[in-house]
Order: sequence, then C-alpha cells, then structure tokens
Amino acid sequence: MQSDKKKEAIRVVKYALFAASAGIIQFGTYTLFTEFTPMPTWLCNLISLVLSVIWNFTFNRRFTFKSANNVPIAMLKVAAYYAVFTPVSAVLSDYLVDQVGWNPYVFEVANMLVNFVTEFLYQRLFVFGKTLNTNDLAKKEAAKEAEGEIAETADLSAEKEEDDYESTAH
Repeated sequence: MQSDKKKEAIRVVKYALFAASAGIIQFGTYTLFTEFTPMPTWLCNLISLVLSVIWNFTFNRRFTFKSANNVPIAMLKVAAYYAVFTPVSAVLSDYLVDQVGWNPYVFEVANMLVNFVTEFLYQRLFVFGKTLNTNDLAKKEAAKEAEGEIAETADLSAEKEEDDYESTAH
C-alpha cells in the first residue's frame, strides 16, 4: 500500500501538471487578448482566468482529487474562491500594470503562481477535502491495490510455509 505521504506527493505533482496546462491556456488566451484586442488588462485577465479555471477544475476533480462530490456545489465553492481572488487580481492588475508600469506578463506570471498555491490548498482542504478518492477511478485503484496486497500476503504466507517445511524437514 502506498504511504499517505507518497499519495499526497503524487497528488501535488498531478495538480501541478494540470495547473501548468491551465496556465498555458490562461497565458495563451491572455496574450491573444492583450496583443490583438483593445480590451483593458483587467478584462484580458478575467476572461483568460475563467477559461483556465474551467479546465483546471474539470481535470483536477476527476484525476487529482478523484472526487465524486456534487459538481454544482464544488463549482460554487470554487466560485467563492474566485469571488475573492478575481477582484483582488483585477485591482492589482489595474494598479501594477496600468498605473505603476509593471510589464503585464510579469504581473500575469506572478498572479498565476499565487493562484496556483492558494487554489491548491483551497481545493485540497475545502472543496474536495471530505470527498478525496471517492469517484469511480479511485475505487478501481483501491480495488487493484487491495488485490495486490492480497497477492503479496499470499506470497508471504507461501514463503513462510516453505521455510517452516524446510526447517522441520532437517
């Protein structure tokens, strides 16, 4: 059986990979909007963020957190996170990029890193915390792991019987 630390490390790696793919979507769409539309920075940020959130939520719910919880409730919890994160991000974007003069791409990368850390913790502990490993994928993995443990126990029992036989045969 995998240790809890190893399972959690795997969860973080999966989250990072899906977040990276969502980051590519966010950064790519942000770039398209920034370079090819007259939209203000805050709107470019908002639209690209929404697209990446939908992508990230979908894959992380299924494969990282393996949650069978109620999707609308989980989405509402994620929306609550973004109800705080998005306005803060938009205000910071407006101030740091449009008023202070930060490079919009530097801001976007920094914003994405803050989002990565805070959203992982929020989803891990609040959105999916009580429903981790409850979907069909997790159940299949648990059954497969249990089969492996049974086979391993049978192998150990057979070895012990063989050792016992050899020690009594002499």
